[in-house]
Amino acid sequence: MSDEVLVEVDGGVAVITINRPKARNAVNGAVAQGVASALDELDERNDVSAIVITGAGGTFCAGMDLKGFMTGENPMAGGRGFGGIVEKPPAKPVIAAVEGYALAGGCEIALSCDMIIASSEAKFGLPEVKRGLVAGAGGLLRLPQRIPFHIAMEMTLTGDHYPAGRMAELGLVNRVTEPGEALAGARELAGRLAENAPLALAATKRVIVESADWSRDEAFAKQGDIINPVFTSKDAIEGATAFAEKRKPVWKGE
Repeated sequence: MSDEVLVEVDGGVAVITINRPKARNAVNGAVAQGVASALDELDERNDVSAIVITGAGGTFCAGMDLKGFMTGENPMAGGRGFGGIVEKPPAKPVIAAVEGYALAGGCEIALSCDMIIASSEAKFGLPEVKRGLVAGAGGLLRLPQRIPFHIAMEMTLTGDHYPAGRMAELGLVNRVTEPGEALAGARELAGRLAENAPLALAATKRVIVESADWSRDEAFAKQGDIINPVFTSKDAIEGATAFAEKRKPVWKGE
């Protein structure tokens, strides 16, 4: 992995760190490619059940690297879109651990995650309109699905910053931590996820994400296509066996 993106795996949890603290972890081509490559690998690893994405140096991500943008650098990679994630998030659950700023593309990266843990000092915003740009990396698509319509309009049309506490009140942020503790909070939550069967986790996420536009008539059939293989998996047998034997299950991701 490149120096701009760091990856560590421990106890079924992978942590991806955007490592450009001097640039407030702004996304350039190397970051996008690094994140995309990491997600490609982690989605295939049986020893990883949950993923955390964060930023180094007390900032989550300040968005696109505008200097790179001016010179024609591409902040999209791997068929996953901006930052290597927003158009194709991982199949596995992913949690954003936000300290400092999650602005513009950084906010859109957080929005592409399944859960958000944020420091009380974190700030969220989509300020593209202040720069003559548009939040085209999923912010305009996802934000109105996550918070009330009129608040989403206010956020995107003013381009203002909003504190983590307010985002938690609106349901965008799962938990607010003390300053400097967002990653620890995200690791703890990811660890709880990782205690569960990985195939079941991925299938559960997929149904929730994809079912938004399913009709009532097709919903159970489409759900069945996703979840039926889980019921016949080795992990399903292991889960039942472990329950009967009153022991902790040993998941294989199979």
